[in-house]
Amino acid sequence: RPFFSVLAVLALLASAAEASVGPSTNTSFCTESKECLEYELVCKTDEYEVRHYSPIRWVSTDAEAYFMGVGAAMAFRRLFQYITGANEGGVQMEMTAPVLVKIPEETKMWEPAVYTLNFPLPAAYQDKPPVPTNEKLYFTEMDEMDVYVRSYGGWMLSVTSRLHAHLLTKELERVRAPYNRSYHYGVGYDSPLKLLNRHNEVWYVAEGQTICTDPQEPTPAHTPRPTATNSPTDSASEPLPHALPDSPSLTPSNLSSSTTINSPSRIPQPSDIPTLSPSDAPRSPSSNGPSDALVAPWGNVVLRHVHAAACMTRTQGCSSGL
Repeated sequence: RPFFSVLAVLALLASAAEASVGPSTNTSFCTESKECLEYELVCKTDEYEVRHYSPIRWVSTDAEAYFMGVGAAMAFRRLFQYITGANEGGVQMEMTAPVLVKIPEETKMWEPAVYTLNFPLPAAYQDKPPVPTNEKLYFTEMDEMDVYVRSYGGWMLSVTSRLHAHLLTKELERVRAPYNRSYHYGVGYDSPLKLLNRHNEVWYVAEGQTICTDPQEPTPAHTPRPTATNSPTDSASEPLPHALPDSPSLTPSNLSSSTTINSPSRIPQPSDIPTLSPSDAPRSPSSNGPSDALVAPWGNVVLRHVHAAACMTRTQGCSSGL
């Protein structure tokens, strides 16, 4: 019976490892490979998201270089040869995404750094992967982990990877989230042949309880946007240009009989406007713009009512310039 218990545990571990790699259709941004690394989304903010990854086996190799891009290129060649037959038995395996580059935090410009490139093994080879023929390749058993993730487009270069890693750590420091500060992962999902809609990520491994909320700035309650009826900028004293005010002193019944503004058979004439003395007359209007008389404060009220009444006699409406 103990023997069967051990077999059951081993089978459970193997199934757990296989469950962490699944069809690429389960992830919207993993589109160039049949299988992708699966995860559980724990929480998400405007700046990052927290994911939980199950245990998984990787094939890995190290490369020493001054720049991440150079080291990743050397390591990628070895790993690609492994999945295309450079292994015992000459087994050819499908490419599984994403590709992980382990990037050390403490690097000096005059000294090369060691970058570790990792390929996730396909689900069919998680339990018994073929042995590589290149001695520089080895297998990595990655335990389950929670990671802080920041996504970005374009190309995963040394500059862009460092930039987004800095932006992510800045946010993690602000919310006081505990994480491993000795390294981070540069994560790529696309081949070099893909030019548009590329997807890259930066990972920092979480330590302890993950944080997705800001302890210093709680999320404020939702406040509905004020409608136009209760907006403080609306003023009842300024009627619309095409509306006739309800002032009793300016209603059609109180106007002079010689100025039939509300009559549908007559359109107001310029002679209806009060005559101005030469001293009060404005400057000559410009040919390219509205007359000063139409915007002067002393004539604005009278012209507005004349214009509004004239609009009532037309069938196609009027300009709202007044």
